Amino acid sequence: MGRRRKIGVGLIGCGSIGTVIAKAIDGGKAGELELVAVYDIVREHAERLVKSLSKKPMIAETSGDLIRRRDIDLIVEAASQDAVREYAVKVLREGKDLMVMSTGALLDENLYQEVLNMARRMGRKVYVPSGAVVGLDNVKSAALEEIESVTLTTRKPPVSFEGAPFIKERGVDLTSIREPKVLYEGPAREAVKLFPRNVNVAASLSLAGVGADRTWVKIIVDPNVKGITHEVRVKGAFGELMTKTVNRPFPDNPKTSYIAALSAIATLKKVSENIDIGT
Repeated sequence: MGRRRKIGVGLIGCGSIGTVIAKAIDGGKAGELELVAVYDIVREHAERLVKSLSKKPMIAETSGDLIRRRDIDLIVEAASQDAVREYAVKVLREGKDLMVMSTGALLDENLYQEVLNMARRMGRKVYVPSGAVVGLDNVKSAALEEIESVTLTTRKPPVSFEGAPFIKERGVDLTSIREPKVLYEGPAREAVKLFPRNVNVAASLSLAGVGADRTWVKIIVDPNVKGITHEVRVKGAFGELMTKTVNRPFPDNPKTSYIAALSAIATLKKVSENIDIGT
């Protein structure tokens, strides 16, 4: 029997996370995958990425060109929640699997249902990596029985919140913060709207557990920290789960934890492997 061909991958979004994912595929760290084509709404970002790769994927002129390619089996979204809203259903309709990094978009119940229905209709898969938080496998297991509460506490330095809608709308002066300050406390559904590039972990936790309205999120800006901390506490019939991760941010994108990109690479590797470890 001949060796099976590599899984063809298309990448939407050539920023910090997209670049790490592309380089991992290029270097063979993501399993039996081939990066066939990339697309970014800013073409220069795609050009810069391709120059850094040893195997040169095609730069798609439009998202549609990438999505319609027959040699692509899986498309990775590493752009934004808006990109998920624009492309997710189209990707699945074209008979391709999809990996979503901007998980917050899936807390829109209408979009989630559209994505789910199209995936079922076309027999395709939607992959959501664990991202910057640990313990989602246990949360998924715990959610099979009664869960009393799920709480996520996120602590980040001020620079991580630059450009967030919450900061712009409230006119928060991040440079004036000298002590830890709670920016938000409430359900995950609202958190991902106010901080769309900061708390995709809240969306992943919601999807794995009890949903966006029962997942409670506390967001703290702390000028005394350099890392990004996520603490998860879950109580339920299984007992109690507590996890804490202290993640390094991307040097050129402090809104995002480096582990989020590594989580995507691990998920891609899992897609292409024959033995599947973990829940």
